[in-house]
Parts: sequence; structure tokens; C-alpha cells
Amino acid sequence: MLKIKKLSEVIGKKVFTDSGDLFGLVEEVNLVDNKIDGWRIVVSRDSGMSSVLGGARGVIVPQQFLRAIGDVIVISKNAVPLKEDDDELSIGDSESM
Repeated sequence: MLKIKKLSEVIGKKVFTDSGDLFGLVEEVNLVDNKIDGWRIVVSRDSGMSSVLGGARGVIVPQQFLRAIGDVIVISKNAVPLKEDDDELSIGDSESM
């Protein structure tokens, strides 16, 4: 049976990646034309994602990365930004001039 949740019931729920890692808490739901466009997630200090995001307090996860809503929310691990290595060159750098 399909259970329809109110958006107010989802605010404050824990968010996990589909690999089981804690990501954060739902802070807000972004609506466009009465449809869910994205989810604003506050990154939990316990998640270890704060080092990946730098100084950002949270992220907006597009709706298509959402996998499940229940007691917790599950998002795709593809929604999680990856930390780049410091050895990589940025776009403006060149090796020799």
C-alpha cells in the first residue's frame, strides 16, 4: 500500500547514502510548480562529509538522487561530492611556461 507523507514529516529526518554512510539531516524541501525539485541537507558533523565540502554547511540534493523515504531518507552515493586530490592540476595551471 502506498503511504503518502507530508513534507512537514520529512523535515529533520536523517539522510543516509545507499552505501550506508550518514550524510546529514533534511532541512528544507525545494518545490517548483508543486513538485519536489530538490532537498536541502544539512551535513552532520558525525558524517565526515564536512571535510569533503570544505566550509559549506550543507548541500542541495536534486530529487532524482533520492532513493527512498521511510524512517530515514536514502540518497544515491552519486549525490555526494567527491574530494579531489591535491596533486591534480586546476584548469588554469600549466606545467611549464
